[in-house]
Amino acid sequence: MSDPILGMRFSVLFLAGGAVPNPLDIRFQRVSGLSAEVETEAVSEGGQNLYTQKLPRGIKYNNLVLERGMVVGSPLNLEFNAAMSLFKFATSNVLVTLLGEDRQPLAAWLFLKAYPVKWSTSDLSAEPALVIDTLELAYTRMQALRV
Repeated sequence: MSDPILGMRFSVLFLAGGAVPNPLDIRFQRVSGLSAEVETEAVSEGGQNLYTQKLPRGIKYNNLVLERGMVVGSPLNLEFNAAMSLFKFATSNVLVTLLGEDRQPLAAWLFLKAYPVKWSTSDLSAEPALVIDTLELAYTRMQALRV
């Protein structure tokens, strides 16, 4: 039996227009929102009062949330700024890969047609703490990949 996998080694790549991912935009300290859920619809059958049928309606995805220390001059920040201030949205595919101790891929997820929906920065205070940017993306589909 293998040991449980630790989630502390991972990579995030923005795959936009065949361009090489920018080194400023691949380092994140936390990734969340890796989930999908089947939405169901309750349907009553004529004459059946004891239960309802639950039929699958579609797939619901949570937003992908990425957290990192604030990076000045990041192309990704420029993309988020364009979305939030100019209402211009560019989509990209995002690849999240879980890595083992030897930095080899253990699992991977591809998020298709991701676009910015929320951008927040941590509170500023007189205490010596990192400024954290939280970047939230909506996407059309999440696909688990074989590695």
